Order: sequence, then C-alpha cells, then structure tokens
Amino acid sequence: MKTLKVLSALLSYPTEDLRAARAELTDVIERESVLPNVERNALHNLMEDIVSGDLMDLQERYLLLFDRTRSLSLHLFEHVYGESRDRGQAMVDLIKLYEDGGYTPVISELPDFLPLFLEYASTREPAEAIDLLGQPAHIFAALRERLRKRNSPYEAVFASLVALSKTKPDTSMIARLLAEPDPEPDDLEALDAAWAEEEVLFGPGAAADNCGKDSLTAKIRQARRPAPGLDVAPSRHIVTHSGNAARPGA
Repeated sequence: MKTLKVLSALLSYPTEDLRAARAELTDVIERESVLPNVERNALHNLMEDIVSGDLMDLQERYLLLFDRTRSLSLHLFEHVYGESRDRGQAMVDLIKLYEDGGYTPVISELPDFLPLFLEYASTREPAEAIDLLGQPAHIFAALRERLRKRNSPYEAVFASLVALSKTKPDTSMIARLLAEPDPEPDDLEALDAAWAEEEVLFGPGAAADNCGKDSLTAKIRQARRPAPGLDVAPSRHIVTHSGNAARPGA
C-alpha cells in the first residue's frame, strides 16, 4: 500500500526533496484511492502547506511539534513505555521484526519512529498492513486530537492512519493518553516536567497490557526494506527517548 509510503514521507523532516515530490505523492494518493475523500483532501492541503511555506519556518515548526513536544512524539514506544526499561527490549523485538521481513531502513532512526514503521507497513500485503496499523490506532487518534487542538495541518496524516486502520480505537486508552501533560513547545518549564514523567501505564493490569504493548510488539515482529516507488527519505535529527538530538554519525 504505497499510500503508507506517502504518509511516511509527509511525517518526515521537511526538505526541498520532499517539496519536489509533491506531484508524485499526490498521484499515489489519488491512484490508490484507499482513503475517503475528506482525508485525501486534508492531505492535499497539508502538501500545499509544505510546498508553499518558507522551508526554514516549516522545519522549525516540525521540530517544535514532533521533536520538542513529548506528547506529540513520533516514536511510538514513547506513548507505550515512557522511560520503562521494557522499552529497550521492545526496540530489539521491533528491529527483529524488520530484519525477519527483509526490510532495510533508508534513514538512521530508532526503530519505533513512526515514518519508519509506516515504510515497513507499506511493504506488507494490504491485510497485514491494516492489521499493523490497528495496533497503535489509539495512539494515532490521540495525536490527531492534539494536532487538531493546535490547528495543525499534520492532523491530516493521523486522521488518514485512523481511517486506514479500519479499527475503532479504544476510547479508554485514548482518554488516558489525552490526560497526560500536553504543553505547548514554547513552555520550556512544562516541557521539562513532561519529559521527566515516569512511564505511562494504561488500562486494567497495566503492567501486562500497557497501551497494547505486547500485542504491538508481537505484530511488529515481521520486516526491513524501502517500498518501491517513492524514494523520499529526508534526513533529520536523531531523537532519543531522552529528548536529546544528534546529527546522524555524531
């Protein structure tokens, strides 16, 4: 499902290469037509925003949203494990999933980085890809709501992911995620406090069922290789779960 490759690209750090790929991205979305019209139109608006805006402003906005704000982190396990030691094993399991599927990422990132996960899902058969998306659907729904609150055009990507997952997200899990601190990126004191929080636990028997983590880890044990077609893989900062950033190779 190449539409997932498009969503991966749109969630990547904005570059001139990404802007230049606008026609190709649009063609994939319209040709596959796996998304409802409302979601497709919202994605086109996001692409127009990325193409028409000042690149430095777009890059700053991206970093403020997704790198600086923990509640909007694009690292899936940030919303599942927080700072728990279990996160390390989950990373290992996810890497094995990619390797077992013959998938080799084209960017240097932690394996739970959402654009990377979506690239992997785009290499799977549609039924398997949809099943994979269904595992973190509640995370997508919570991120969509937080971006909607900020009037961010990036909401379109998460609305599309929820639609593609064909899953009704668990409302109790969404509520627990949305109850977590969600400071604005210019509130440095609140951001520091949010990054200092303990792991987030969800649902009954949280130790055994943190945000569906066991299910997600199990499902994420199958793949690694870029999808054919869209070769948009802009480089960006590597962000660790501690929030420290470094350039690739640093």
